Amino acid sequence: MKGKAIVLIFAIAIVLASCTSKPAPPETPADAVTTASIVNNEAAFKKAISSSGTWIICTLNDLSVNEDLALEGEFHDKNDTTKDLKRKIGLYAQDADKNVTARYTLTAPKLTVKSPNARIQGGTFKGDVYVSAKNFELVDATVDGNVYFTTDDAKSTFKVDEKSKVTGKQELKK
Repeated sequence: MKGKAIVLIFAIAIVLASCTSKPAPPETPADAVTTASIVNNEAAFKKAISSSGTWIICTLNDLSVNEDLALEGEFHDKNDTTKDLKRKIGLYAQDADKNVTARYTLTAPKLTVKSPNARIQGGTFKGDVYVSAKNFELVDATVDGNVYFTTDDAKSTFKVDEKSKVTGKQELKK
């Protein structure tokens, strides 16, 4: 039993290190969980993206949700109120050197982005994305569907890096 607990703590530490912007500090897993929501099922993902969720949501596997999703709430980078507002859905795993080791797919009919300065990074969202907030971006990610903007500001501040793509339309849809 003690051996299983040590393995579990080690596994959690590795996952947390892969979803943070810097290697996990030598804290207990309970301390580290306050900075990221590590999810592997639909219910945990939906809670993490809610207005009472976390600033970063990292998946451990492909997820499929049969209902519309909304990324809501205002969160600060690394939960530090002195830093800018930021929200991230991380659909990947990485090693200690920040090399992507796995990419995941999140499937849902629709994802509405209401959190400012949000991004999808490292994997694929399969469905349509409706962007209502400023500064939404794709970083090394794919939207296998359309990206619709509900305001001119949302459209004019949208960013896509050179590694990202949208397979469908990108248009204003009020």
